[in-house]
Amino acid sequence: MTSRRSARGWGALSLAVGAVLVSTAAQSPDRDAARERWGAASQVVGAVVSVDGCAAADGLCSAPPHAVVLGGDRVLTGRPFTLDPEASGPVELVLRTPGVLADVNVTDQRGRRIAGAQSADRTRWTSAAPLPAGARYAARLVVDGVRPGSPRRARLDFRTGPVPAGERLTATFGPEDGGTYGVGRPVTAELSLPVPEDAPYARRAVERALDVRVEPHVEGAWHWVDDRTLHYRPRTYWPARATVRVHSGLDGARLGGGLYGGPSRPLTFTTGPRIEAVTDVSAHEMTVFRDGELLRALPVTTGKAGYRTRSGIKVVLGKEPLVRMRGDSIGITRGAKDFYDLKVRWATRVTWSGEYLHAAPWSLDAQGSEDVSHGCTGMSTEDAAWLFSTVREGDLVRVVHGYGQPMTPFDNGFGDWNLGWPEWLRGSALAAGATGPDGRSAAGALSPTL
Repeated sequence: MTSRRSARGWGALSLAVGAVLVSTAAQSPDRDAARERWGAASQVVGAVVSVDGCAAADGLCSAPPHAVVLGGDRVLTGRPFTLDPEASGPVELVLRTPGVLADVNVTDQRGRRIAGAQSADRTRWTSAAPLPAGARYAARLVVDGVRPGSPRRARLDFRTGPVPAGERLTATFGPEDGGTYGVGRPVTAELSLPVPEDAPYARRAVERALDVRVEPHVEGAWHWVDDRTLHYRPRTYWPARATVRVHSGLDGARLGGGLYGGPSRPLTFTTGPRIEAVTDVSAHEMTVFRDGELLRALPVTTGKAGYRTRSGIKVVLGKEPLVRMRGDSIGITRGAKDFYDLKVRWATRVTWSGEYLHAAPWSLDAQGSEDVSHGCTGMSTEDAAWLFSTVREGDLVRVVHGYGQPMTPFDNGFGDWNLGWPEWLRGSALAAGATGPDGRSAAGALSPTL
C-alpha cells in the first residue's frame, strides 16, 4: 500500500455572522506564523479551533487543516466547508488558543453521534475512526476560559472529501437475512475485492466498519479466513433466542491505496434454542440436547477404519430429505469392494465434502455396537427422521472419543469452534477482539457512529 504525501500548510475559513475571517496561506508551511495570526485574532474574537482530517492516519495522508475563529455573544453557525480529499485519517478538533473544550458533540447528517475522545487537557478531540467520505457533519462546541467571558458556543459544519470514481469495496453477509439459525452459525462477510494480509491499515479499517450487535450481549470478534472472507463468532456460542444485527459502515470509508468502501446490505437474524448432538464414537451413541436437557439417545454407527468420522465440533449446513450417495464422490472407484450407490433418507449435512447424519437401515445390526460406515453417522430411519425434524441450520454436532482427523476450521464447513479464543483473536487485524459493554463488536466499538 503506497503512502500519499502532500505539502502540509494551513487552510483558510470564514465563520458566519459575528465571526472574523482568518487568512492563512493555503499552501504555506509556516505554522509559527499561522499561530501568531491565530493568537492575534483571538485577542479580538475569543478562540481559534483547527479542524484536521489527518489525525492518526498511519502516515497515509498529509493535508492542510482548517482554522476557524470563534467569537461573538451568540451561538455561531459557520458556513460549511469541505476537508481536503487527502484527509483520510480520523478527524481532530484542536483548540489553538487558551481555554478548554468543555464539551464536544459531533453528529452525522442523520443525527447520529460520532464516537471520539478528548485529550487529558481537554484541548483536543479525535474521532474514534476515519469518517466516511462524501458525508456531512456538525460539530457543536463549548469553549471555556475564553476572553472576554465564558463559555462560548459554536457550531462548525463540514463535509469530508468526495468519493472518487472507481470500484468500491462492499461486503455480502451471511446467513440469509431474517432467518432463525442454531447457536453455532457464524456470521460471514464476503468482500467484493481482496484485502491482502500485507495491508494491515486496510484490514483494520474493514473490521472497524463491520459492526455486529447482539441482544443479549456476547463477546465476539472477526477473523480473516482469507483475503476476501471474514467470519465473526462469539467466544463460545451465540445465546439461545438471541437477535444478531450486522451493519456495514464501509460506504465512503477510506481503506488506503486509493480504495474506498461502498454500500452493503445489512443483516438481521435470530437464534433458536441451543440444540447440540454429541456423538460418542467409542460408545456408538448420539445424545441430543436442547438447552442442556437430554432429548434422546440414539444408537449409531460411524466411520470404519480408512474412513473415520472427523472429530471435533461441526455445524449443521443443511438438510436433504433424499440424497443420492456414491462412492466415487469420496474417491472409491466403481467396481471396488467398498463402492456404494444409494438413495439415502433424512440426511443432515455437516461438511461440504459429504459427511451426513442419515438413515442407514442396511446397518441396523451394527448401530450401537461397531463402526461400519464410510464416514457418515448412520442410524435407524425413525431416529434419522426425528433428528431431521429437530435440528436446523447452525445447530451443533460434536464428535468425541473418536479416531478420525480433527475437523478443520474453514475449508469444509463451519469448523470455526475448533479454534480456541486466543487463536481466533490472532486472526483479527484489530487484535482486540472483545465487544464493549454496550454489546457491540470490537470493530463496532471503534466505528465512527454509536
